[in-house]
Amino acid sequence: MHSRSHRRLNGFRSGRILAFIMAIASLLLLPACSSQTSSGVSQPAEKPAGSTQEKATPTPTATATATVAAKADSANEVRVIEHAMGKTDIKGTPRRIVTLTQDATDGVLALGFTPVGAVEAWNGTPWYDFLKDKLAGVKPVGQETQPNLETIAGLQPDLIIGTKMRHEKIYEELSAIAPTVFTETVGMTWKDNFQLYGKVLNPAKGTELLSAWDKRVADFKQQMGDKSKTTVSLVRFRSNQVRIYVTGFPGKVLEEVGLSRPESQQKEKHKTQVINLTKEQIPLMDADILFYMTSNWEGKKEGSLAQHEWMDHPLWKNLGVAKANKLYEVDEVDWNLTGGIQGANRMLDDLHQIFLNK
Repeated sequence: MHSRSHRRLNGFRSGRILAFIMAIASLLLLPACSSQTSSGVSQPAEKPAGSTQEKATPTPTATATATVAAKADSANEVRVIEHAMGKTDIKGTPRRIVTLTQDATDGVLALGFTPVGAVEAWNGTPWYDFLKDKLAGVKPVGQETQPNLETIAGLQPDLIIGTKMRHEKIYEELSAIAPTVFTETVGMTWKDNFQLYGKVLNPAKGTELLSAWDKRVADFKQQMGDKSKTTVSLVRFRSNQVRIYVTGFPGKVLEEVGLSRPESQQKEKHKTQVINLTKEQIPLMDADILFYMTSNWEGKKEGSLAQHEWMDHPLWKNLGVAKANKLYEVDEVDWNLTGGIQGANRMLDDLHQIFLNK
């Protein structure tokens, strides 16, 4: 009797345990199937289409997949870029860029890109000092006036930037290597050129940098006040040539910041960007302030020798600006050779120091 009662108790307990387990299992399954209202009526876990219920947050895997898809779409996007030689299709954002002008190298770096290849600096260093750290590891591809097509092709670029002014004859060869865009010229058009580089590589950044430049110029002009009436002259001493820069890159910057030229240098009187001088024309240099650049390339001092020779001339010593000792030597890299947005800002830094002492 006792043994049968024990078996019944065990059976009863076993039944209760089994029922408890089944109840727990059914509760665990409920969230996956439905949600309960306070009345106990089951409702669908998701509201039907058109409901105002917020969408479920994507899982990390779904988010990552969407991001990859967006990047893929961006990488495959083809944009048509108009430039000096026509139109060029640019796929995605180029990463292997070759620059064939100094201002293109300056501008591409300013936009946050490092070219895989670039033409050497005019002074053959091969890079300008203020850019050399950013150009570490970049392959020189010849000179701006004679780029090396074989070297360029070997870099497997996805974008080549040049200028019609210097490279028109090799445009088709360059285009056969990679999508190629050209500016019309260099120097005076530095802002238009930079707009093109920004359009191709990073429109938002390009707009941001040009807006910052325009603000700097406006601030400088406002602070200058009556000093803006100062006339300035810009002279460059080279071993075989001494010239006044009337327009070009430095002339364009000086004009934009509100500084004028003396009557003898008004651009309407000169058909070229520069006036190549003889010593008899030294009086053309005179102004309230004279900036001068000295070209000493590859460690040679021919520019300095020319500078001292001309400054020892009686006509030089008779200049009003020389008598007033309003002579300022400036770096020809910043003021002339780079021709880009970074060079323009460095030039404006100098003007702040000279005119505003800051």
